[in-house]
Amino acid sequence: MALYRSHILLGIDAETIMAGVNEVKKAIFTELENRGLDNEVKVVETGTLGIAGRGVVMVIYPEGVYYAGLTVDAIPALIEEHIVKGRTLKSHQITPPVKAQRVSLASDRRGTEIKERIVLKNVGRIDPENIQEYIAADGYEGLGKALSIQPKEVIDLIKASNLKGRGGAGFPTGLKWSFTASAKGDQKYVICNADEGEPGTFKDRLIMEGDPHKVLEGMAICGYAVGATIGIIYIRGEYALSIKNIKKAIADAKKLGLLGKNIFGSGFDFDVRVNLGAGAYVCGEETALIESIEGHRGNPRKKPPFPANAGLWQKPTNVNNVETFANIGPILLNGADWFKNFGTKDSAGTKVYTLLGHINTPGLIEVPMGITLRQIISDFGGGMLGGKKFKLAQIGGTAGGILGPDLLDVPLCYENMAEYSLVLGSGAILVMDETTDTRAILTCFLKFFKHESCGQCVPCRLGSKKMLDLSRGLENGTGKKEDLDLIIEIADSMFKASLCPLGQSPILPIKGMVKYFKDELLAKVS
Repeated sequence: MALYRSHILLGIDAETIMAGVNEVKKAIFTELENRGLDNEVKVVETGTLGIAGRGVVMVIYPEGVYYAGLTVDAIPALIEEHIVKGRTLKSHQITPPVKAQRVSLASDRRGTEIKERIVLKNVGRIDPENIQEYIAADGYEGLGKALSIQPKEVIDLIKASNLKGRGGAGFPTGLKWSFTASAKGDQKYVICNADEGEPGTFKDRLIMEGDPHKVLEGMAICGYAVGATIGIIYIRGEYALSIKNIKKAIADAKKLGLLGKNIFGSGFDFDVRVNLGAGAYVCGEETALIESIEGHRGNPRKKPPFPANAGLWQKPTNVNNVETFANIGPILLNGADWFKNFGTKDSAGTKVYTLLGHINTPGLIEVPMGITLRQIISDFGGGMLGGKKFKLAQIGGTAGGILGPDLLDVPLCYENMAEYSLVLGSGAILVMDETTDTRAILTCFLKFFKHESCGQCVPCRLGSKKMLDLSRGLENGTGKKEDLDLIIEIADSMFKASLCPLGQSPILPIKGMVKYFKDELLAKVS
């Protein structure tokens, strides 16, 4: 085996592909070959390196130097300076997001930090298209351990870990599995919700692009625990690289007997297929997603019955999202107590966020449950862009709540969010500074809800349009002060009468905007 003096990790994700990473990759290979360095420097294609909005990104080891904004023209100088002369190329060097890879132990919140990630442990470090690299990183060992115990023991372990669903609702995962496990049916299904339509949220996409086998392993463990033999990953059709990597991962896992018939000689069968969504936001709701898989229009179903009893084709079905499944293998491998060492007492583990907005370092981070918004902005976001003053943040995408300056030091975890009538939601954190026009932001929110309403519920179909019209009046000055009260009244009615979370969600950001910025929202009307 060749020993390399340097490794170039090249981040491959949807953003870098659009920025020309494939052309840059070819230029790197050409330059190394021309200089006779191709046997000394290994180029590794990996998942996202956690940096957004900076074009093509790479990190060179053993030095651990990060470069961004790379083009084909920059490669000769980069190889000359860094690889040949051992100096950094200052024009493209960036500060590495080291803190974004550090997760504090709950038992030592003020003490040392450890370089440990759970969901993103392999992302940016292994080749997501190479199953052998995943196996070398303890991949599929969790599945092997699961198959060595009884299904009920697997469910009990997930319950003991206190893992809550990372799709937004925060429902206890082990409890959800137990419902499907106890349901009667000749066929059961496991569905991975990878639709991810919430604005500003792309964590699940980057997990699938950077570590697809971790998702498959979690699904297979779930299938064994609940008695399902078929898994379906519902991915929105725009996620081309996620679809490609997941499909290859499925094929490679089948070749090695890690999916399919008689896995690990245990007698357990589990197969996985991909189902593509067409971009409807409402299909992120589990029953609308199920309707879509069945070939129907993606309208939510009335509940009960719940999918655990009557889901896909009216058979018992367990639905979790990508991040939830990515936690399962590590929990089986390391144990419930290990997982509970991260986060808070009631919110165990870590949380993956997409960090965006008026900050210096947008991107993908994994942090312990219970970290504060102030810590995220300063330690992981590099502070406010241009040194401007923080005004507000929205957590959980457009359907999420508004956090003002008074909540900068509130620990972000399920129990604290519930105390303030907020949610962690989909994992997007959008930070906005003092220049933000809250009237325009409110209109933007309501435009989204109107556009994405499926129209099945009258309160949502009519209410979303009326709220948008009223908000536009507040924004351009043609409305009146009472319109803001009417917006709140409509949103409250939608919350009470709508069939699914889409219609139930607008009240959350609206109330937050009114709480902090009522005077500003009414500034143009009389």
